[in-house]
Amino acid sequence: MRLGPRAIAALVLISAIGVVAFGWPLLADAGSGLAHSQDAPWLFAALLPLLVGVVVAMIADSGLDAKAVAMLGVLAAVGAALRPLGAGTAGLEPMFFLMVLSGRVLGPGFGFVLGSVTMFASALLTGGVGPWMPFQMLSMGWFTMGAGLLPGPDRLRGRAELLMLAGYGFLAAFAYGTVMNLYGWTIVPGTGSGISYHAGDPLSENLVRFLAYCAATSLGWDLGRAVLTVVLTLALGSALLKALRRATRRAAFDARGTFDAPDG
Repeated sequence: MRLGPRAIAALVLISAIGVVAFGWPLLADAGSGLAHSQDAPWLFAALLPLLVGVVVAMIADSGLDAKAVAMLGVLAAVGAALRPLGAGTAGLEPMFFLMVLSGRVLGPGFGFVLGSVTMFASALLTGGVGPWMPFQMLSMGWFTMGAGLLPGPDRLRGRAELLMLAGYGFLAAFAYGTVMNLYGWTIVPGTGSGISYHAGDPLSENLVRFLAYCAATSLGWDLGRAVLTVVLTLALGSALLKALRRATRRAAFDARGTFDAPDG
């Protein structure tokens, strides 16, 4: 599903808000009263209407109907159900491979919405609602959108496509963990002064500490997530891609309804 100008504008706006939300602590002064828990409600309040805006823009630009929204809901429910199966165990989260394949088929616009809604639904399912939730929704939205931006959606098929998706899933799993670390690092003290966040310090010094923090606290977790995503993508990806593409064709996402006048 291709993006129209309104959907692109909505995605650019929501991504810009997300970049500011994640990155502003790096530029904060020492006495700024840094607390992501205070900006999380505002981010969540901005995120929900913008997600609706992306869906509305996709429907307006592409002529989609309720069947597209229904499929989005089904995939979000499946992803939310998959997350508790591995969460909390060495980063083994099977929902990530589903987001990669779904984003590939649905495209970047619906992919972003799917990732965000899936994370929201899984938080409600597991009781993981907190100030981190809107940040997780943004990160997963970007993760899924990235799969929809990969090249060759109409031409690349078979083993080459699976390898590309597996490679993306591997790298993007680390990117997801790194982005979420940027949220947690600014509010949770590091295990030592050499990797702790220091508000007001030069950006270059804090970035060095941040990289050290990622290596010390989450590298193993992110590796588990990345490896499982690759394994599931290569093992189940071919069948699931066919099923998702068959479902989108039957839903006639890109087809506009036509009505013929009765004979006589």
